[in-house]
Amino acid sequence: MSMLSVEGVGKVYGRGESTVVVLEDVSLTLAQGETLAVVGESGAGKSTLGRLIAGLERPTSGRVLVEGEEPRLRSGVPAPVQAIFQHPSEALNPLHSVGRSIAEPMRRTPRRARPARVRELLELVGIDPDRAGDRPGAFSGGQLQRVAIARALAGRPRLLLCDEPTSALDVSVQAQIINLLLTMQREMGFAATLVTHDLAVVRSLADHVLVLKDGRVVEYREADAFFAAPASDYARMLLAAS
Repeated sequence: MSMLSVEGVGKVYGRGESTVVVLEDVSLTLAQGETLAVVGESGAGKSTLGRLIAGLERPTSGRVLVEGEEPRLRSGVPAPVQAIFQHPSEALNPLHSVGRSIAEPMRRTPRRARPARVRELLELVGIDPDRAGDRPGAFSGGQLQRVAIARALAGRPRLLLCDEPTSALDVSVQAQIINLLLTMQREMGFAATLVTHDLAVVRSLADHVLVLKDGRVVEYREADAFFAAPASDYARMLLAAS
């Protein structure tokens, strides 16, 4: 069984004459421990596909399956898909300590065990565990992205969705976050879907590449083959631009 299976997915917004087709007949599979990069220009449908994979929205047609089941958000149940976004503030409440935010997905962990797990995760991502009581405003952008990764891993996800996880960071910090994600994936074995326009990040992280243009799949190949000889003019244009 595939970790992720997207089968003929389409997404349409609006009704009647005001409908907008955002995705059309998108299909892909992803195995445990592998990373798929979804690339394309702004408006290609990348983030919409990410929201469908995370269960934040439902497809208009086709289906998304994570370990054979449709991803659905249920109160009190850790989601099999966790997300890391471009801006960590989207996942962290500025009024809560980072320790409290990291502990939120630990619904199946006994309360008494959560503080120790929070400290373990902070240390794992390179943040001083003694800072668990600090609020997000006390951290730099790169540190906050590390905290966001710790929060995403706290729910023990089977699939990690990374939506432009490094684009808001300095180049040197980008490299640190990329190396951290690679290390965490090797140690924890989760699959990952990377939504990005940054092909340098794709080259570092991805096993497979899906190219979207106007909501349609233009190319879907192993990453090495994609970078060696892209099959479409559009993919060649993206590589030349990068």
